Amino acid sequence: MNEKVKIVWNGIIKENPSLRLVLGTCPTLAVTTLAANGLGMGLSATFVLICSGVVVSALRNVIPGKVRLPAYITIIATFVTVLMMLVKAYLPALNSSLGVYLPLIVVNCIILGRAEMFASKNKVLDSALDGLGMGLGFTLTLVLMGSIREILGSGTLFGLNLHLPVEPMIVFITPPGGFFVFGILMAGVIFLEEKTGQRRERKAGCAGCPSAEFCQAKESE
Repeated sequence: MNEKVKIVWNGIIKENPSLRLVLGTCPTLAVTTLAANGLGMGLSATFVLICSGVVVSALRNVIPGKVRLPAYITIIATFVTVLMMLVKAYLPALNSSLGVYLPLIVVNCIILGRAEMFASKNKVLDSALDGLGMGLGFTLTLVLMGSIREILGSGTLFGLNLHLPVEPMIVFITPPGGFFVFGILMAGVIFLEEKTGQRRERKAGCAGCPSAEFCQAKESE
């Protein structure tokens, strides 16, 4: 597989931020009562992931190591502010639906984690592709969760009535329903790994990181 394609594919499947790394679970569980909300949050996070990754990578040799995390947060916050202004201006309904979770993208551990682990150690193009892959993986998870919860909990999909033969089960649009669907999806990923022979023991540090081959960092002795 082409190295560039592999970086994108890594974020979608191998190192899916929600189902494999279990990052960003707060918005994953909170906004997925509707598929449209999941799509909006996922695309918003993708925008910030790509833009912040490009800038962090471009400035990786300029930002002093001692202040790198505050610098990364400042860069991320800048793009989140731009995003919020655009969403408020052109998508007010989405802005109301996502509420506080839109500005909280600033402290989303997926974005800060990719800036620290990947963008700060790799070239601009690779960082942009990593942000794209991670964003797509996050978006697909949110849309899948949102679709399942909306169909079972409301009997609709993207607001369209599906006329299901059974009554909607309200529990699926409540927090316990979110945890249940999230757990089922994670169990499904583990099952597929075992069936395809991809399951492996997880270790601490770089040895257990699915992105170790893309990261230039080395564990300190």
